[in-house]
Amino acid sequence: MSDSTMPEPDAAFEPVWTGGAPIADIDAAYDNGAAIPDAASYTPRWAALARAFRDRMMAAGRAELHLPYGEGSRQYYDLFHPGGTPKGLVVFVHGGYWKAQEIGNWSHLAAGSLAHDFAVALPEYTLCPDTSVPDITREIGVFLDHVAARVTGPIHLAGHSAGGHLVTRMLCEDAPIAATTAERTARTVTISGVHDLRPLVRTKMNETLRLTPDEATAESPALLMPRPGVDLVCLAGGAELAEFRRQNALLANVWHGLRAKTTALEQPDRHHFDICDELADPDSRLVAILTGLG
Repeated sequence: MSDSTMPEPDAAFEPVWTGGAPIADIDAAYDNGAAIPDAASYTPRWAALARAFRDRMMAAGRAELHLPYGEGSRQYYDLFHPGGTPKGLVVFVHGGYWKAQEIGNWSHLAAGSLAHDFAVALPEYTLCPDTSVPDITREIGVFLDHVAARVTGPIHLAGHSAGGHLVTRMLCEDAPIAATTAERTARTVTISGVHDLRPLVRTKMNETLRLTPDEATAESPALLMPRPGVDLVCLAGGAELAEFRRQNALLANVWHGLRAKTTALEQPDRHHFDICDELADPDSRLVAILTGLG
């Protein structure tokens, strides 16, 4: 067998990881839009659902929109209130590779947690290239400290894609949040998150992100220490790109060894654009996991 030939599995060896050859096209490995049929239809659909939800919540007097947490033009958040006294706070951080998307497309995902008497906040943040990923991390930290003062009780975090990175970044020992905020942070669900940023340095999108190798290392939760007491669920879709499924399992695996409570889950047939849908359903398993009810 030559050095370049991979061994074939046989009865004496049980495959555990069969990644095979190195990734030939790193851009394709992280290009969700190209991998999902009719990908362009999703954002308009989300925006319509979110707009209708906001209208209903405003009419009921249960929405506060575009609240500032800083002085930047995108440093604001929307806060939705349950019908009674909140049990706590759920935060949802949107994705878009730190360079796209806006909270106005995701409002409807608050419905599931609201039905279980949690207040729900969705923060906006400055996008690359107008800022850097480390600065976005700091913005989310400022937001969490701000919103923690608005709602009492435990804080449950959820984030999708780049938002999944940002919420797990808040669980690290060096997270830019106050100790009191950290102590209140309960269950965190990262959905299709990117937890090792080093591969992105080699992508074309890095022309916008401008991540340096040192920044990618310093901002990768999979390379950092979790705080004691972390309760983390990592979720990805079974129909996602292989890199997102790998990154999902990676963080749960690494942090388990660092004494965090972690679980890695996959939802069959879900892909990167529909994996969050069940957050809008009060009876969904995802909402039960996020709110600590199941």
